[in-house]
Amino acid sequence: MSDRLLRVGVVGVGAFGHNHARVYRDLQSDPAVAVQLVGVVDSDVARGQAVANKFGAKFFPTISELIDGGVEAVSIAVPTVAHLPVARQLMQAGVDVLIEKPLCATLPEAGELQSLAQEHKRIAQVGHLERFNPAVRATLPLLTKPMFFEVHRLSIFSPRSLDVDVVLDLMIHDIDIVLTFAASPVREVRAVGLPILSQKVDIANVRLEFESGCVANFTASRVSTERVRKLRFFQPRQYVSLDFSRQDVLVLTVDAEAPIEANPFDPAGLVTSASPGIMPFKPKVEPQEPLHAELLSFLHAVRTRTTPEVSLNQGYAALAIAVAIVDAIAEHSRRAHLDQLTTGVS
Repeated sequence: MSDRLLRVGVVGVGAFGHNHARVYRDLQSDPAVAVQLVGVVDSDVARGQAVANKFGAKFFPTISELIDGGVEAVSIAVPTVAHLPVARQLMQAGVDVLIEKPLCATLPEAGELQSLAQEHKRIAQVGHLERFNPAVRATLPLLTKPMFFEVHRLSIFSPRSLDVDVVLDLMIHDIDIVLTFAASPVREVRAVGLPILSQKVDIANVRLEFESGCVANFTASRVSTERVRKLRFFQPRQYVSLDFSRQDVLVLTVDAEAPIEANPFDPAGLVTSASPGIMPFKPKVEPQEPLHAELLSFLHAVRTRTTPEVSLNQGYAALAIAVAIVDAIAEHSRRAHLDQLTTGVS
């Protein structure tokens, strides 16, 4: 990237921030990246000191002290409600930022972040990690005209990220991916969701219709008995299936010139070699830790002063749809009189 050493830091070293610090530490061993993990900040002093010691960095009790330490770029992995004040302080001090998803809790806050980045000429990237999943990157060249998406993201319950509901916690990953793939404005949002084990919505089902005529169905749950992270879509004469966890892509293409047998699928649901009309294909996927790719992308944007792969505008667009979904869930809850029931646990 450059011979000049780029000094970076992490604010908030819980589960996400810990991993950011780990990857920055690992990148230090690559001379081509030329990065130094200066330090970390966390409100939990014991945790912050432990992470700093683990990755050979310095613990700073405050953001001001991290700034005074000469940091140039920072990953922000604090709770969502603190994204704006933390990012504001850093950008006003001339520091570039990567802000974990969701960008903010509200659209006005996200709009203020856009204004701050523009005013202070700062690079600001949003941490939509799945954009950097190798399966997503391998799929981008395959896109023609996606018309129907089916997306499932299911997770086992964890007390992590309960400051936001499942839409902002999990589904927003897939909202960002589908907005990127569909490349069309959303015209209609329908949604239903329920709190199950927390005071916020823990499971949601959503239908988006785009101006292009494309339709996307999403299911997100953080009260599942299994972990599922899959996206499937159909486009003319083609079906594409992504497994985010396995970093795997399967493509089935219909050959318009070849006859299609009545039953082209075997009992296991896989296309057989005796199906001349349907051609299975698995594009090459280069295995890589998505966070590693994301931070390399952020550092490249910082060095070259170019728009990040996931810009504030894109983060705002994903948040706008997520907020519309949350509003649609609330409206459905009122219409179905679910808001009158006692749900969740304290």
